[in-house]
Amino acid sequence: MSDVPRQIPLPLETPPNFVREEFIVGPGNSAAVGFVDSWPAWPQPAGALYGPAGSGKSHLASAWAARAGAQLLEAESLDHAVLEHIAPGQPLAVENVDHAPLAAAAETALFALMERGQPMLFTGREPPSVWLAVLPDLASRFRALLSFGLWAPDDALLEALARKLFADRQLSAPDSVVTQMVRALERSPAALRDFVARADGAALAAKRPITLGLIRELLAKDAHTSS
Repeated sequence: MSDVPRQIPLPLETPPNFVREEFIVGPGNSAAVGFVDSWPAWPQPAGALYGPAGSGKSHLASAWAARAGAQLLEAESLDHAVLEHIAPGQPLAVENVDHAPLAAAAETALFALMERGQPMLFTGREPPSVWLAVLPDLASRFRALLSFGLWAPDDALLEALARKLFADRQLSAPDSVVTQMVRALERSPAALRDFVARADGAALAAKRPITLGLIRELLAKDAHTSS
């Protein structure tokens, strides 16, 4: 018998499709989508999107960046050197403003950009009114931002998201699979995304399609692990 370990096939990670046409609109995000779609007729130069991980903030920010010709930046990456390479008037999408306390250099650069009146779209998990800033003027700017929350999940939106996640991986999933997932999993985009990745890996390893039986097996494992 060969002592070479059997290789387990791994699912290929499929990059998310962040085009605007692929964004699923529902009651919990329609105001945010309407604001992004109204560009360039914004009532003020900057706005913010906020919501939990997986709620679609990065998707909308990327879609807006493509439309506006904006540069995508992480808030924590900002400093004086980065600021020098940003042209006046350059639209910017600045992500994860409240992911971690910003360094002094990042706060200074961010305030300078807002002082310029650059077109900017910010993202964060919490409303901008509670984003932390040591600079009082920056905190005041945060509180004044026009902001839109994302994600108030209902079954229809969750099911549409699950189908999209399977489609992104070029997988076909019966309606019964999607319904079972939405009923059993935590009602969050991140939970759906993680579970679809696991289902893809399990199906590939077992060389079987995505079926209700496979989904129930994975859910049973989760229940056993948590008990």
